[in-house]
Amino acid sequence: MINTNIFEDLFVLEMANNHWGSVERGLKIINDFAKIVRFNNVKAAIKLQFRDVDNFIHKDFKNRTDIRYIKKTLDTKLSREEYGTLVDAIRKSGCIPMSTPFDEASVDLCAELNIPIIKIASSDLNDWPLIEKIAKTKKPVIVSTGGSSLKDMDDFVTFFTNRNIPLAINHCVSIYPAEDYELELNQIDFLKNRYPDLVIGYSTHEYTDWTSSIMMAYAKGARTFERHIDIESDGIPVSPYCTLPHQADTWFKAFNKAKEMCGAPGISKRNPPEKEIKYLDALVRGVYAKRTLEKGYTITHENVEKDFYLSIPLQKGQLSCRELMSGETLLTDLQVDQAVKIDDIDSPYAGNESLKNIIYKRGL
Repeated sequence: MINTNIFEDLFVLEMANNHWGSVERGLKIINDFAKIVRFNNVKAAIKLQFRDVDNFIHKDFKNRTDIRYIKKTLDTKLSREEYGTLVDAIRKSGCIPMSTPFDEASVDLCAELNIPIIKIASSDLNDWPLIEKIAKTKKPVIVSTGGSSLKDMDDFVTFFTNRNIPLAINHCVSIYPAEDYELELNQIDFLKNRYPDLVIGYSTHEYTDWTSSIMMAYAKGARTFERHIDIESDGIPVSPYCTLPHQADTWFKAFNKAKEMCGAPGISKRNPPEKEIKYLDALVRGVYAKRTLEKGYTITHENVEKDFYLSIPLQKGQLSCRELMSGETLLTDLQVDQAVKIDDIDSPYAGNESLKNIIYKRGL
């Protein structure tokens, strides 16, 4: 079985290119968000984007600054040493360094900087030269599924599963920003049903809410969460799909509240707390004799309604509606309206000391 614990309850804070090619700005983003992470006691990764810019953009197009993606890639270029400085800062902050490599040379940089988790963007879910290079690192992988086909997803999962590489799949809508009606949270159910052995996550680009969707996503079973992050600094406009530190604080608090409300994992019956059991025991009806009954009397389905009645309150040591059964025999005489105690009958319960102790502790 592949160990996927690294993905459980993991927040991925996507810095993307919001450092704008400035190590100083990147360090401030790391510092500001690491404080919020520590304050809320969550597990978080801060994720960078790696590109071998000199080769990522074709040489004939490097002067095409009218193309937004090309201009932004050039404007946010960092050296290997500068990326290393940011990765070290992420580690020292108590967060996990992550990266999305967009080319094969950037995968080598992930290995060089010992990045523990690699993210594959929605746009690269069927970029097989890149995927095969990433798989050779054997590092855990999170993939987003925005705009993907079912075959793309199945092929991807099969590829990583066959190689025993830990994998998490994020439901993602690649719309920047996304409206509430575009979130498609029911896809989390679909992914959990289709890939029951994988951790399913939620990567979002919404901009109106930092509470509702994460609480619903957690309740549906998402266990890793991703949003873009940014800070208000240097006069640089913040994209509407980015999360500011105070919004991340709201987001983490909503997660902790959802986790508290959902309780234990939904794979087994929960153990109810003692105060809940006591509350319910007070509502359980006790068994009372409807008439005088003599020692040796045997309870049957036919005579139980004629000779007994059920009423509250349940008294300590009294037989309840839960234990009344056919075939039990009285060991003593009973008077009208007398509570039937566990020691008054010969039954499977009477011979079990632990059960008898529970019966004597409950009720009034």
